[in-house]
Amino acid sequence: MGGMAALTMAAIIWLPCLHYFFTKPAANFHQDQGISPTARQLAARHLRLWTEPVLREAELNKMRVSNAEWDFMGRSYLVWALANMSLREPVSKKVYLQTMDQIIGETLALEKKEGMYFFLMPYAKERNYFVPPAHSLFLDGEIAMMLAARRIVEEKPEYKPLLTERVNAMVGRFTKSPRMLLESYPDECWTFDHCVALDAIKMADWLDGSDHSVLIRNWLAMAKQKLVDPKTGILISSFEVDGTPLAGPEGSSIWMVAHSLQLLDDDFARDQYQRARNHLGAITLGFGYAHEWPKSWKGEANIDSGPIIPVFDVSAGSSGMAFIGASAFDDDNFLKALAATLDFAGFPSRTLGQLKYCASNQVGDAALLYAATLGPLWQKIKTGTRP
Repeated sequence: MGGMAALTMAAIIWLPCLHYFFTKPAANFHQDQGISPTARQLAARHLRLWTEPVLREAELNKMRVSNAEWDFMGRSYLVWALANMSLREPVSKKVYLQTMDQIIGETLALEKKEGMYFFLMPYAKERNYFVPPAHSLFLDGEIAMMLAARRIVEEKPEYKPLLTERVNAMVGRFTKSPRMLLESYPDECWTFDHCVALDAIKMADWLDGSDHSVLIRNWLAMAKQKLVDPKTGILISSFEVDGTPLAGPEGSSIWMVAHSLQLLDDDFARDQYQRARNHLGAITLGFGYAHEWPKSWKGEANIDSGPIIPVFDVSAGSSGMAFIGASAFDDDNFLKALAATLDFAGFPSRTLGQLKYCASNQVGDAALLYAATLGPLWQKIKTGTRP
């Protein structure tokens, strides 16, 4: 009895102090200028993956067993991160561009050889796409954004027609859709994918002098009216082609959506981040984490949410993506708390200046790298001189 009392007292005294062993300044993860220590170490690991084919194949194969999307999204986040790093550190731009070109080239080659289903989950083949011919906005939007990000860092003439073709195809489908809702999977649309696609269209406008501002404005007006959860004001994550909701607000989606909206509508972006922060973000005893769903919505754990840790309802997927939101909106208090949790529970492995999180995988670490480097790409489009 006395021993239990002593343990209880020790827990009361020491648990509130535990986070101090893992808490570092927010600038250790994301900073306004240059490249943070965490970003540099994560990038070193990813650059190694793309120079050692055997190691990369082993990493990608592990992910593809669970989800082919992760292979694709790992490529996207890494290209976008390297674009930001090129703008942050021009002296290393040549190395970063080489890796970006390698990723883009291999991704396009695989899409051409294997077809779009290579990067989609198996259920994409279980029924026909509602709108023929079959296209996945998930793939088209992220590939377009990869091409655009590469061209913004430094023009590559052969990428211009590839970007124009992909953007024109998306714009054509948006124009033909009565509700401006495009499929990623058969009769399954995602807010995440729409925002990324619209970012890519905005980037192409900046690069090439086209103007799709009316399309973007109309989509945002529609989303504010029809895709917002009435209880929380947060954009729902997925819906059918006719707008029927499939899932409500989800943390694994909204943090990236809020960041994507920064390029399209600053006020709406901040509104969405703040609502997500209020309903999904949490800090307990100095450790930050995020829920997958608000209290008003009951969902089921899936491949995006990751496992849900009971009691605190911690979602691995939402907590990881929350880094993007916290970095994008300069929420240093939340970012520090999230990073403390990552260093405590993510099992960081640091070897020869390279960092990986053993509780994560390549796509998770690539998303973290993007969170740690984001800023310059959006800033250049908003304030820079058009080429």
